[in-house]
Amino acid sequence: MRQGEVLGLAVEDVDFVEGVVHVVRQVKLIAGRQVFVLPKGGKTRTVPLPESVARALEAHIAQYPPAAVTLPWRSVDGSPATAALFFRNAEGRPVIRTVFNEKAWRPALHTAGVPRGRENGVHALRHFYASVLLDAGESIKALSEYRGTMIRASLCGRTHT
Repeated sequence: MRQGEVLGLAVEDVDFVEGVVHVVRQVKLIAGRQVFVLPKGGKTRTVPLPESVARALEAHIAQYPPAAVTLPWRSVDGSPATAALFFRNAEGRPVIRTVFNEKAWRPALHTAGVPRGRENGVHALRHFYASVLLDAGESIKALSEYRGTMIRASLCGRTHT
């Protein structure tokens, strides 16, 4: 999932029984204000939920229960939309990705001794996920559907998001 999609993930989007996540929104900044919008390209999708991630989400729920957050839908003056988000800041609002990157991701990279840079950004996790699934024998078509993007495999093994 893209970072904004993860930050817009709500408990009602996760089907623990079927083992899937319905990607139906992302949190986006428009004119400095947070809004809910459709995922990139305006397309919703359903992605597999690995058991290990389901267990981590369940533990997260136990420690930090999801709470209803209301934001405008699609534009700063859009109709209000409410979702019980997994991830919120100390004020109970959705996490702003740039704040997360600055306050959590980059310090974690520093602590781990990993150099900062685009190749180690949160978005790089999408590429890693794609590589792992392809190495495990997943089809490019299925992977493209999971990621909500067209994938072009090159000879050097890189993918496009």
